This record gives sequence, structure tokens and C-alpha cells, in this order.
Amino acid sequence: MTATLIDGKAFAVTVRGKVAEHVARLVADHGITPGLAVVLVGEDPASQVYVRSKGKQTVEVGMASFEHKLPADTSEADLLALVQRLNADPAVHGILVQLPLPKHLDESLVINAIDPAKDVDGFHISNVGLLATGQKSMVPCTPLGCLMLLRDHLGSLSGKDAVVIGRSNIVGKPMAQLLLGDSCTVTIAHSRTRDLADVVRQADIVIAAVGRPEMVPGDWIKPGATVIDVGINRIERDGKTVLVGDVDFASCAAVAGAITPVPGGVGPMTIACLLANTVTACCRANGLPEPEGLTA
Repeated sequence: MTATLIDGKAFAVTVRGKVAEHVARLVADHGITPGLAVVLVGEDPASQVYVRSKGKQTVEVGMASFEHKLPADTSEADLLALVQRLNADPAVHGILVQLPLPKHLDESLVINAIDPAKDVDGFHISNVGLLATGQKSMVPCTPLGCLMLLRDHLGSLSGKDAVVIGRSNIVGKPMAQLLLGDSCTVTIAHSRTRDLADVVRQADIVIAAVGRPEMVPGDWIKPGATVIDVGINRIERDGKTVLVGDVDFASCAAVAGAITPVPGGVGPMTIACLLANTVTACCRANGLPEPEGLTA
């Protein structure tokens, strides 16, 4: 392997350390403890693991963690009423409703009921619009984590050619906006892109966020390019379940200048950025300076 490994797990520890320092200062200087509320509806096992992990890490950095677990048959009215209570609670600076929601609940209705200033997932239509127009917003955690990893590894991103493979509202589109904000030339590619391999070969930065296991082979990668693999796919291999990304790691690592592994790359950054967003929201709510190096 020639590529430098971008260790998201180690970098996430650094980010959480910065968050913890900022939280300690907010508590010591202003008597303010940032608070994150996580709402989980139903018994989805993957979501339960996430929520446990979020709660644990929230407490570890000195923040207040508020967990609301609701039964799967919770009515939309009851869920919206809870969101309104959290919107009005001054101890809560960040609100996250764990997705996916049970089928009978309207996800976009619920997300857009969250106060945009407390929307630490960055999914509210107001935050999407603010990000797209280059204004101060809450930024989705996974793209923010990718941006932090890129800045840390490459320094200035100005003038670089970036290809984002994937056009989801959660990763692809906001990732493109963030890269534009850092003066990259950005192409959004997807499953219908003609000559996808040729498009990807032009890129100094490749962000793979398409949700297809090992879709991007090494011969699509420009020698020396930086590859950020957002995919987390469970596949069967040699009779075992393994986690793989959206790029074929071995062949891409042989060509790329730097690459994130799966697991241990982008994943750990997502929760670290959720904590960073909560501190940012708390500072904004109280008219205090935002933490440096933790925002877009």
C-alpha cells in the first residue's frame, strides 16, 4: 500500500478533546453546560447502538445528555409535542431525532419542526438553504467530519478538483456545498453519470458516498488523489459478515495519495462533529465566540 492512511478514529479523539476543553470553559466562565437531546422512536437495533454511543460520548466531554425513548407506535402529534418542548427548553442546545423513523411518521415534517438553531444534524430546510447560500448554518455531521479530515491532511483545498459520488441530502449535496465553500471545483456524480470512471479520474479529491459496496476500483483513482470513503456496507465474505466502504480499499490504496479506512475513517468523525455542533449551537444561543476549528 502506498497511500497514507487517514485515521478518522484518532482525529475524532482530537476533536472530542477540543470540544471537552470548550465545554469546560463554558462551565467555568459562564456557568453554561451545553445540552444535547436525542429522540429515539422504536426499537431499531442499529439506531439503539448509535444512541447509546452518542449519549456516552456526550457525557464524556462534559455535556448534558437528554435521551427520550418512545415506543414504535408513538403518534406524530406526540412526537411533535416532544420536539416543541425541547425547542422551548433552555437547557437543550442541540436536538437530534434518530432516523429512520417508523413508517407512519413523516420524517421531513418532524425534522422541520426542530428549531433550526438547535438542529445539530443540519437537516432542517432553513439550514440547508443557509449552507447553500454560504451563510452561517448548522452543518450535517458526516460532511463536516469529511471536511475536517481533508483540511487536516491537505491544508488549503483551494483550486482542487473534487468529485462527490452520491447526491443524498445527508451527505452528497451538503458535502459539495462545503467543498465549494473551500474554493474547490466540484462535480457531483452518481449512478446515472455517464463515463463515471473518467469523471472520477479527473479528481484530486474523491468523496464516495453512494451506498454501494466497493463500487469504486483503484483504476478510477488519479495517482496521488485523496480518497474519503463515507460508505458503510455489511457484506458476506468467506462466510463472515464484514464491513466495507464504497471504494475497493486495496486497489484504491495502491494508487491514492491518502485514503480513509472502513471502519475507522469517517464513521468516528460523525459523532465527534455532532458534539462539536452542539457546542457551536450553545455558543450561538448565548452570543459567545464559537469554538475555533470545530465549524465549517
